[in-house]
Amino acid sequence: MRDRVSFRGHPMVRSLHPTTIEVTTEESLTERGDCIIGVGADKGCQGLDPWLKDAIRREGAKVTMRVMVGAETFEVTAHGSSQLELSHPHDIVLRRSSFVSDRTVALGASAAARDLPRSMVRLLRDPRTRGTIELEVS
Repeated sequence: MRDRVSFRGHPMVRSLHPTTIEVTTEESLTERGDCIIGVGADKGCQGLDPWLKDAIRREGAKVTMRVMVGAETFEVTAHGSSQLELSHPHDIVLRRSSFVSDRTVALGASAAARDLPRSMVRLLRDPRTRGTIELEVS
């Protein structure tokens, strides 16, 4: 079970947050958004495939997020939960913690925004850069 989310870069992508990774459908980004790795996403949690959302909500579900930019791929593993709402229209957030909100797609992540390779972050600072997040549940 998998779904893909397309997004683009932004000059303010810093990718410094120690506990989360986020993409958003919003077009703008400020310095405070140091977990955001992409803007202009084609969907938020609400728009994810309903079958994928059901799979993420299974206790013990393994969630893999692959961030693909150019020739680079960065993979993060996490787990699902029956407590996840997956209803936010704009944001998708992967968390190291167990904090749940309508933006949360998975918990207990193996990495956060600050762990992305700096070469990938440099690419994501260009608004012409296109990226994809692939979410897979097993």
